[in-house]
Amino acid sequence: MSPTFDYPTAPATDLVETMHGVAVADRLRLLEDAGDPRTKAWVDAQNALTRAALDGAHRDRLVERLRTLHRSPRASVPVIRGRRLFFTENDGTRNQPILYAWNLGDGPRALGGGQVLADPNLLDEAGTTAVTAFEPDLTGARVVYALSSGGSDEQELRIHDLDLGRDLPDRIRRVKFASIAWLEDGFFYTRFPAKGEVPPGDEQYFCQVRHHRIGDPQEADRLVYHRPDAPEIVFDVDVTSDQRHLVIVSRRGASDDAEVHVVRLKPQVPRVRLKPDTTYSTTYEARALVTGFADSWHFIDGRDGQLYFLTERGAPRGRIVRVDVDGTDAAEPVEVVAEAADKIALAAVAGGRLLVSYLHNASDRLERFTLDGAPLGPVALPDIGSLLGAAAGWDEPDCAVTFTSFTTPPRILRCDLDRGESAPLTRLALPFDPAQYVTEQVWFPSKDGTRVSMFLVSRAGAPRPGPVLLTGYGGFNISLTPSFDPSDLVWLDSGGTLGVANLRGGGEYGEAWHRAGMRERKQNVFDDFIAAAEWLLANLVAAPGRIAIEGGSNGGLLVGAVMVQRPDLFGAVICRVPVADMLRYHLFTVGRFWIPEYGCADDPAAFAYLYRYSPYHNVRDGVPYPPTLVMTADTDDRVAPGMAKKFAARLQQASIGGRVLLRVETRAGHGAGKPVGKQIDEQADMCEFLSQYLTRETANEQERRTVD
Repeated sequence: MSPTFDYPTAPATDLVETMHGVAVADRLRLLEDAGDPRTKAWVDAQNALTRAALDGAHRDRLVERLRTLHRSPRASVPVIRGRRLFFTENDGTRNQPILYAWNLGDGPRALGGGQVLADPNLLDEAGTTAVTAFEPDLTGARVVYALSSGGSDEQELRIHDLDLGRDLPDRIRRVKFASIAWLEDGFFYTRFPAKGEVPPGDEQYFCQVRHHRIGDPQEADRLVYHRPDAPEIVFDVDVTSDQRHLVIVSRRGASDDAEVHVVRLKPQVPRVRLKPDTTYSTTYEARALVTGFADSWHFIDGRDGQLYFLTERGAPRGRIVRVDVDGTDAAEPVEVVAEAADKIALAAVAGGRLLVSYLHNASDRLERFTLDGAPLGPVALPDIGSLLGAAAGWDEPDCAVTFTSFTTPPRILRCDLDRGESAPLTRLALPFDPAQYVTEQVWFPSKDGTRVSMFLVSRAGAPRPGPVLLTGYGGFNISLTPSFDPSDLVWLDSGGTLGVANLRGGGEYGEAWHRAGMRERKQNVFDDFIAAAEWLLANLVAAPGRIAIEGGSNGGLLVGAVMVQRPDLFGAVICRVPVADMLRYHLFTVGRFWIPEYGCADDPAAFAYLYRYSPYHNVRDGVPYPPTLVMTADTDDRVAPGMAKKFAARLQQASIGGRVLLRVETRAGHGAGKPVGKQIDEQADMCEFLSQYLTRETANEQERRTVD
């Protein structure tokens, strides 16, 4: 084992607050202020300690291996417009993916083929500027794309004209979580306020829907819809395929529960058309279709006043309904595709048919239906894996999906909906052999008897029991399905097993599964994760002391809470960008968006359960916590980095034996748009940390056994 560390002394006070009659100590609160000179000096010293502990010849070899593995080309979810396919792709040799357009009539595509629309690698030598969203117009002649710098959630929108081969002068700023919908010579988009427009600190809230006409200054953009009475609401915008209706889906922060409003952009279409109508409304009157934030609603597409939605109203695993918005105000949704045994993960209208993806035991299967819900059969997929999204259009003859698995980088599959087949758009050479790895799925009982699933990935023939890296998420209705990460292959090649647990709080098994792990039921998520580790030991997959746990964001909360509840169970912990202070998370960045999921400590009932599991508040003095690497970024404007700093400092103060490291990145943000170079450095540190405490000792033991 590595020696214990001589930790820098954290700036501290004697602060104790009384919350709902409970004395709550927060002596490390100064670390919340990244600009305080004492905090800056402490962070610099922590980073120096981490570098001294992790740097060396072995890590250098890990970097070289990761550089090779990152040369696995990866593509985004595409969009189809006018027989053009729009997508981003990185061949692994660049820091950032490039935005391309490809003419589908051109046949098979070579890697890097197509018209380059935006190359962010040319905009920023450091590689921290990324294309984070894009939306082409109905004809595929122009595309809006979003740029983010330094990993920030803040985005700038630009417009590329494919015929001119250049960007237009328009620049749209103050955009976050960009949602874009074209209408003729302009588009609707979501905008957040500038400083001075709202009270200080509220710039992360008060989302608006605005309309931008090409060529106009942003100051002239018209306000379409907002909710000044509800600052935590954010909007998704879509325009129907016939350009007659704007659909606005409102959500309370990160919750899927939604309201739906519709704006009629053109007069009602007669059932028998006499002539085309091209007159668009210049007034935006939003009609409520769904109110109350009681269920999830996701718009699919619409035409002639018939709007299709995926909803969990009356169906916790999802169903597809159609609403006639040209009918009476009391028009009820008509069920088109009923709830099934598997959750509906996504849906699209493709060439006049419904394309529906189901999560079967946390991996995707793809089905076809008529617009009235009659089944047409499956679309074959390559293997057990995940669909990240679909590219389709009401009148588009082509369809594509992005598929990935534990050993398949995200790649675009072109779908033949007549024959029910799919094939890669681009043939790729990979720097590893996927056939050398095996994936299995197991089920285990949680503390209360609930059956939970888990994927196990390993190199064929790897000995068991051995080291296991266990990861999970368990929140926000997000499904943890098979996905590709180059650093996983380093772990697998070292003889380790990867465990991916589908915990309650996620979306793998429907809304009831999600609600069983939120708010006052959050402990179920931690119990599921602990049960996964215990199953790995009992079934001789993991050797005692050889389970590492890893998670980021809400997954960082997961591993933080579990390690303080069961420190005896784990050999190492990697806690990335964690929500670690459950009593104050809502006071920073976009934390109020998460209140529907977690609850808020301002409420006495919520305070009681949040305080029980908050990682920062449950660290105990004199406990031998496992070796822990806490990771954050000073430019993270999603999860406040002060929480990670306080958690790491508290562990360093309390733990017997030490071995707690803090890694604070710069210009990287929460994770989206992180350049490949920074990904490799971060992954090399994680792999080196695991090697020091789990796999390197195992390799030495194996070598001794071979010699004996």
